[in-house]
Amino acid sequence: MAKKLPIGIQSFEKIRTDNFYYVDKTLYIVKLVEEGSGWYFLSRPRRFGKSLFLDTLRQAFLGKKELFEGLYLENNWDWEKSYPVIHIDFAEGVVDSTETLKEMINSTLNYHSEIYSVELKERLLNLRLKELIRRISDKYQSKVVVLIDEYDKPILDRIENKEVALELREVLKNFYGVLKPLDAYIKFVFITGVSKFSKVSLFSGLNQLQDITLNPDYSTICGYTQKEFEEVFKDRLPGIDLEKVKCWYDGYSWLGESVYNPFDILLHLAEKDFRPYWFETGTPTFLIKIMAERRYYLPKLSKLKVGEQLIASFDVDAINPENLLFQTGYLTICDKISEEGYIKYTLKFPNREVQISFNNYFLTYLVEDYYKKEENQDQLRDAFKENDFQKIKDIFQSFFSSIPYEWYMKNQLSGYEGYYASVVYAYFCASGFEVIVEDATSVGKIDMTVFYANRVYVIEFKVVELEGEGKAIKKLKDKRYWEKYLERSSTLYLIGVEFSKQKRNIVGFDVEQVL
Repeated sequence: MAKKLPIGIQSFEKIRTDNFYYVDKTLYIVKLVEEGSGWYFLSRPRRFGKSLFLDTLRQAFLGKKELFEGLYLENNWDWEKSYPVIHIDFAEGVVDSTETLKEMINSTLNYHSEIYSVELKERLLNLRLKELIRRISDKYQSKVVVLIDEYDKPILDRIENKEVALELREVLKNFYGVLKPLDAYIKFVFITGVSKFSKVSLFSGLNQLQDITLNPDYSTICGYTQKEFEEVFKDRLPGIDLEKVKCWYDGYSWLGESVYNPFDILLHLAEKDFRPYWFETGTPTFLIKIMAERRYYLPKLSKLKVGEQLIASFDVDAINPENLLFQTGYLTICDKISEEGYIKYTLKFPNREVQISFNNYFLTYLVEDYYKKEENQDQLRDAFKENDFQKIKDIFQSFFSSIPYEWYMKNQLSGYEGYYASVVYAYFCASGFEVIVEDATSVGKIDMTVFYANRVYVIEFKVVELEGEGKAIKKLKDKRYWEKYLERSSTLYLIGVEFSKQKRNIVGFDVEQVL
């Protein structure tokens, strides 16, 4: 009987008893217990297998040996000993107020008090958690395992409403803060989430919590490696274009081997189509809004350099786009530079799915006429196929004309030179082109290079009110940027694009073929 694809299933028991595929991650359970502190935090984007791993931990500590038959843990775990487990899950439902959050927590605590047959007398949530842990430990003469899934979701659900988000943060801060004094009663703690809030704001006092988010030893604790993908799903791969799958869905990295998003892989194997499955499960409206308000230079996202502190943690009081882009999975680490205590990371889009979808969403945010945007993208692809530069110019002029006047006034981006480049960049990426921005040469950086078929297009952007007319194409010819690509193609074009912030559109579009 053919195995089934565990799409959306987070129950380890169901996967192991109902003939589903399972990628064995139980080696990490042994590693966590034997090598570390026993108090862990892990941040990963949504739909990345955090909940399934947490449930796997739960079943291991409960001593359900029968579920681990044939897995690494079966012969590498002390099955003679089991532990009571408190599993707090914030993944389900949407929290809209502190009252809803408190009810949710209370319900979870009451559930555990019932299944372990202990009575809770305290009324405050943090004291009830403390009482629950101590009473269970005393009753069963055993330390307790505490697993908290999606610890930050209540805050992220209301991140656009700062006042409510701060109130929710304080409730959770008080709730989590009770764990540290209970060290004598606790065997193991594992907390997962999408975002890493600062310890000061949410994990005050939990200095024993070991963050394994960027620990290379745990880089593949969630997600599928190339080897896991090809071995576990071997019978499903005939006829699958593995290189295209890798280009579309691989590339997520946390300072170790890159991994695929499981949700993407499972749906692709089920539907045999290349679609943005993961991206469609949650659109980055709030993030796009922040980037627009702050006049973010979108081409930076193709290779963004940030400091350690910037991606380490964030808070409701200080939200940086770069931080959210990384923690929510729209950007991933491609390089780390460490010199004498100074650490910087280079971030990029992980794969084709995210690059196309994110930029497409950005364009949709700008334009009220969605169908006009789609039409322009189709025409852009056709124009490059035909190598028709007049069509390319007309398409971009049409697009800028379709951006509502109110949008310019609201965001005041029309005077920002990088805004025009951001829109063009988003257009190319959303249309599926290969794009490089700010490619370094010995004489400067190229604004943008677009590759199509066997042709290379080197592009320079200028705003005429700032530098005058005719300067874009002149710079390209003077700098001879195109020489960098001589080995890649024998057909190269220079394109000088000039915008007017007064007319809010392209006023110059010069093209020269150099090879």
